[in-house]
Amino acid sequence: MNSTPEATPPGPGRVPPEVSMTGSTGLWQWLDTLQIGLAFTTYQTNRLFLLGRKPEGRLAVNERLFDKPMGLTLYRDSLYLACRYQLWQLENRLAPGETHHGCDRLFVPSTAHTTGDLNVHDVVRLNDGRLLFVNTDFSCLATLRPGYSFEPVWQPRFITKLVAEDRCHLNGLALRQGQPAFVTACSTTDSAAGWRDQRVAGGVVLHVPSGEIVATGLSMPHSPRWYRGRLWLLNSGTGEFGYLDGDRFVPVVFCPGFVRGLAFQDDYAIVGLSRLRSKAFAGLGLETRLAASGAESECGLRVIDLTTGTVVHSLRIDGVVEELFDVVVLPGARQPRALGFQDDDIDRLVNFPGSGGLVVTRPTVQRPGIGCAPPVAGLPREAQAARAAALDVRYQRVFHLNPDNLRAYDAMTYPPLSARWAVQPQRGELFGLSASVAGEMVGFAIAEVLAGPHDGATAELLSWYVLPAYRQRGIGRALLTQLQQALGPDRPLRRPGDGPLPPDDPG
Repeated sequence: MNSTPEATPPGPGRVPPEVSMTGSTGLWQWLDTLQIGLAFTTYQTNRLFLLGRKPEGRLAVNERLFDKPMGLTLYRDSLYLACRYQLWQLENRLAPGETHHGCDRLFVPSTAHTTGDLNVHDVVRLNDGRLLFVNTDFSCLATLRPGYSFEPVWQPRFITKLVAEDRCHLNGLALRQGQPAFVTACSTTDSAAGWRDQRVAGGVVLHVPSGEIVATGLSMPHSPRWYRGRLWLLNSGTGEFGYLDGDRFVPVVFCPGFVRGLAFQDDYAIVGLSRLRSKAFAGLGLETRLAASGAESECGLRVIDLTTGTVVHSLRIDGVVEELFDVVVLPGARQPRALGFQDDDIDRLVNFPGSGGLVVTRPTVQRPGIGCAPPVAGLPREAQAARAAALDVRYQRVFHLNPDNLRAYDAMTYPPLSARWAVQPQRGELFGLSASVAGEMVGFAIAEVLAGPHDGATAELLSWYVLPAYRQRGIGRALLTQLQQALGPDRPLRRPGDGPLPPDDPG
């Protein structure tokens, strides 16, 4: 496997980048031969990735931050993206043959519908233009309706009440001829989070028009897709990609990860993989199979040849990204890109009928706030700009931390956490917040939430570090401020033993 320029391994003394991607030999050529790009989401680290290729024969990766991006679909020339409490339409603003700084697709957030936090999973666009999505918390299929957060349109027969209890973990939706045909669920339970005790073999596939259960005995199935006369799906708990033959699941390929996210192009399937989380995935067949072979779970993509049933290409993802959710194919795209809300271009690039393409309205100016910090309500833009640091710093919550996956970032911890874990085990949930510049981590703050009878609802600051070259720029203080915001007001952040801040204050 060849390391892409976007994933250059760290040299001696260098801190590893937040995200690195390594493509198999020939992945670039495969994308070029099929004339496609890919888009995929990770809600674990709040990213939308767009994958293409550069003219000189390298992979091109573009990432944008969204709040808990999950379900993703392409309809005509727009991406539709399910986020924490909104459904977004991202329009491609480039006409056929038009480019902008090398990219030939420029997806711009254009329209959003605020739904509230429904834990939306798969999202599709129907032939009649309606957006249909899996409302996982309310155990139903839903669409948008003016004046409402959502409109329920279908629910499994065994669900007796629409309440935000994620009763069966309804998650996947397959269209057939542009209409809803099949859904997947982790169980047929009708109690709050009842599916969590049915992860090993409680999964089902349901036929939407009839409401009938057509397959049982699956392990956390996801991503059903109708393609070439078959219903394909991912038996996530066993790590298998396969299809239904009647009521029987036929595995085709085993993948070393929790498989989730499935797309097709010509004779190929593209499958998303996630690493195993210690608690959520404990006891699954996938965990047992990996342990028996001495293998570790991976995060990334697998390209599977449907004619031979073999993996022909892969993309491995390392760093803070450990889980993927959805993947879609972008036909005809060579180098896709999206605009985010902290991108200067979202201020400056406009188009209109007769404009002859994108128009740059004004030169780049420094945006208010630091990185992803939102504008302060009521404070004039000029005043906010004056408060900004000179660096484009991104602050990002890092999820699912544990002593094992923190080893790669020990150089970014102070006091070094490796020394702590050697004498004291993890006691509570770890909260992490990173600061990065141009994709490289420059600061890291980690807290441990303590909930014991003598601790109260507090969080202890375990580590707080900013690279020396980036100190005295407000990054350290911003890390603590945003970490406290992530923890919430009911969990005050305190230092070990209420002692002093670390020496050489990185703020």
